[in-house]
Amino acid sequence: MTRLLIHVEGQTEEAFVQTTLGPHLYECGYEAVGARLLGNARSKARRGGIIKWPTVRHEIELHLKSDRNAFATIMVDYYGLPNSWPGRMSPQNTTIEQKSDLIRQALLDDFEAKTNILDRFEPFVLMHEFEALLFSDCTSFANAIGFASKALELQTVRDAFPDPEHINDSPQTAPSKRVAGIIKGYDKILFGNVAASEIGLSKIRQECPRFDYWLQRLEAWGPQF
Repeated sequence: MTRLLIHVEGQTEEAFVQTTLGPHLYECGYEAVGARLLGNARSKARRGGIIKWPTVRHEIELHLKSDRNAFATIMVDYYGLPNSWPGRMSPQNTTIEQKSDLIRQALLDDFEAKTNILDRFEPFVLMHEFEALLFSDCTSFANAIGFASKALELQTVRDAFPDPEHINDSPQTAPSKRVAGIIKGYDKILFGNVAASEIGLSKIRQECPRFDYWLQRLEAWGPQF
């Protein structure tokens, strides 16, 4: 039976795997779906940053070589990545879609070249934070966390961009900061995952094409063993 380990950068993404992604992927044929924080991200020393790519690659390599029926993926934020990660320093004037494709391919190429493990690793790099996904349905987002009156303000942000994955135009306007500016006391881990569960994967996939592509890749692995 197929097993999947999703390496994530923070507790918000970890909870998302446990409450929303995992149950869906079990239905796709997985025996086990787990989340692992990159480089012991729970420790105070690791909070607020992503570890170096060679360390991440080594962790994933050890896992895949110890379990031949396992697959691995990562879910990280592009703008939080160190410049040393393959593909992070993409050319100027590239679109969101081009940046996403470039870094995905660069990570795949490096992983396969350094580990000689093919077709069992799939990277996913969120361009602008987990909270971007929550703008897929602003009414459900606001209702789920008890701030129904804020739905219109959230929708105004969403309507300024082609899709939720584009939401950001500077470090000061990251999706989580936009949400926190509208909803005082916003709790990333608690509110974010309550909202994601209420919105549902179908709506997020409909609104976020890069996320949908990643999930399609994970779904295809499920029945392999």
